[in-house]
Amino acid sequence: MRLVRWRGEDLLARLDDVIAVYGEAMGYSVQLLQTRRGYVAGHTRRESFQAVATLDDEDNLLGFGYGYRGTSGQWWHDQVRNALRREHRKYWLSNCFELVELHVRPHAQGHGIGARQLHDLLTNAPQQTALLSTPEAPEDTSRAWRLYRRFGFVDVLRHFNFPGDDRPFAVLGRQLPL
Repeated sequence: MRLVRWRGEDLLARLDDVIAVYGEAMGYSVQLLQTRRGYVAGHTRRESFQAVATLDDEDNLLGFGYGYRGTSGQWWHDQVRNALRREHRKYWLSNCFELVELHVRPHAQGHGIGARQLHDLLTNAPQQTALLSTPEAPEDTSRAWRLYRRFGFVDVLRHFNFPGDDRPFAVLGRQLPL
């Protein structure tokens, strides 16, 4: 198993695999996954885009993660900005690495893949803060929550509803560098 850094074109070349891992990890329907293809492809052109992938010995994708510099005019950034109190906007959003996706195939979870991917992404992010959103879940049973807490992520927003999704989300953040 090996961790590799991807450019946008590398991710696009493996977009079918990326969407499959995303769907397995999140339990999303095939219809929803098809709409995500365009979003993911568009993200590869964002400022400071970076991605990592974990591949097995046969080059099968076990996990991936990516992010970029969040700026005004981006949907997620603007949703979070509008929900934050004024005094938190400047701190969290003025020079922020947005961790957009971090996923590992369910059968490969629990082996440190997500932690290695997250460490690499955060270590190479030149921004002052990192933000992510994740579905609300019990912290003691959710691998994602335990991972983010281990990496020092703190609550920025809790029980936040993004338009178009009925699930409550948490927005978590941490100062950079690691």
